[in-house]
Amino acid sequence: MRVDLFDFDLPQDLIALRPASPRDSSRLLVAKGGTALEDHVTRDLPEFLDAGDILVFNDTRVIPAQLTGKRGEATIGATLHKRIDLRRWQAFIRNAKRLRPGDFIEFGNGVTAIAEERHDDGSFTLMFEGDEPVEVLLERAGTMPLPPYIAGKRPTDERDREDYQTIFAREDGAVAAPTAALHFTPELLAALVQKGVGRETLTLHVGAGTFLPVKAYDTDDHQMHSEWGRIEPDVAERLNAARARGNRVIAVGTTSLRLLESAATRDGQVRAFAGDTDIFITPGYRFRVVDGLMTNFHLPKSTLMMLVSALMGRERMMEVYDHAIAAKYRFYSYGDSSLLIP
Repeated sequence: MRVDLFDFDLPQDLIALRPASPRDSSRLLVAKGGTALEDHVTRDLPEFLDAGDILVFNDTRVIPAQLTGKRGEATIGATLHKRIDLRRWQAFIRNAKRLRPGDFIEFGNGVTAIAEERHDDGSFTLMFEGDEPVEVLLERAGTMPLPPYIAGKRPTDERDREDYQTIFAREDGAVAAPTAALHFTPELLAALVQKGVGRETLTLHVGAGTFLPVKAYDTDDHQMHSEWGRIEPDVAERLNAARARGNRVIAVGTTSLRLLESAATRDGQVRAFAGDTDIFITPGYRFRVVDGLMTNFHLPKSTLMMLVSALMGRERMMEVYDHAIAAKYRFYSYGDSSLLIP
């Protein structure tokens, strides 16, 4: 499909630079089938779910994966993208023209790395020196990797270390938050339990590739970056049991949805999963497991805009986004949310 079919104009003042406080006071646009769109707040979510439905969250934890250092006199910026092994990460590089394989980079606070290999997409493999875990080094020298549409408007600060983590964050490894889950509070979770809504978690370490624009003219020519994920066997078993009972599986965030569909068999069973996925969901895709999605509002011509269009239909999603813009919903990572039920 043509990528420009997923374009829209967004006023810059609708890009949220801070999250709502409290988190569940954010707005929630509910789109169910072909019915009228409804404006609510996130704490109303239990009203739209049934006892026995399962919400699936991503428990990845964002690491401070943004680094700035020196190679000689040149300033080098690095955004870690994907773990390769205990000491090596693939990273997108700013000022990459000043960096060559074998170069030594000093990131400050005793954190150093060697640029080992340049990849075809311009990224590098960085090998961090020393014996301390890389995550410990990042806590010393790194900052939270806010999306460029936020970082370009204000500096990252200490508030972001908490604001850019979900309350489910357990497994270190993401360089972007699974932002749909940023809206949840202990009070909202308690209300969902009271309603009889179940909760499961999986892990997908979101990579910086999630922010890359689709530069191809046609979706067939776009190459997705892979991300590592895991679904435990007991989680898969409980999800399959819920579906067998006729209950719905609602993914909280596109990351949860992508991993669930990556682990799905042709007959709609969820398999235990551990490995990389580069699934690219576009209109025409047949969903095997997911019955609905809670998600924030996405960038024009992004892979995530294509994903929600696959779930709801492109024309329906354009209607949703037209409404959201007219009603001044807040967009992107720190913005408001939507509940999409085909």
